[in-house]
Amino acid sequence: MTQTIELQYFFDPLCGWCYASAPALEGLANRFPAQLRMMPSGLFFGTRPVSSIADHAWHNDQRIQSLTGQRFSEDYHQNVLLAPDGVFTSAPATLALQLLGEIDAKLEPAFLHAAQIARYVDGRETSGEEEVARVAVAVAGEHGFDLTVEEVIDRLRNDTALRERTLERMEASQTRMDELGIRGVPQLVAVIDGKPTDLNGEVLYHGPERLLAAIEDLTVTV
Repeated sequence: MTQTIELQYFFDPLCGWCYASAPALEGLANRFPAQLRMMPSGLFFGTRPVSSIADHAWHNDQRIQSLTGQRFSEDYHQNVLLAPDGVFTSAPATLALQLLGEIDAKLEPAFLHAAQIARYVDGRETSGEEEVARVAVAVAGEHGFDLTVEEVIDRLRNDTALRERTLERMEASQTRMDELGIRGVPQLVAVIDGKPTDLNGEVLYHGPERLLAAIEDLTVTV
């Protein structure tokens, strides 16, 4: 009898530890494209001045880099964290992920990774609609879907139905986290034949091989 597998990945686009898990997530998306469920938690969906978190974020980012090897560039430090009048919010990126997912769910993990690279490596302000729209259009184009930056910006700013669906999706993710008794992101829950297993966080930070091996172990033992 064939096992059923669903892989629920809980995240926020501006979570540094989620960026640390990006290589593992990419391997997961390649190996289990139909089974992967992206679960945006809304952790940073609200808006605050980036200056209120800049020092803490940079210190934490440096720790993540030393532990996992994921790069946080000086361009990111200067252009994003130290930007005058900068804001910190994952709302535009979360809305864009929803928008792309309604075109093709496989665009979601690709967009998340591209947005992380744009922010943490290229130093682009992904708390704003303009940069997020550019990333979204590029990812869509790479997968054969034609969008324009202008139409994506307009939808991120003005599409109330898109925003409502995004809020409902985040609420569903939060409810699921409460049901599972898990806190914080990233989290990966493998649901195999209806049985959920929260995979140890360390497995997410050392590339796809360890993560895929852990899932393989579950599929042969459940």
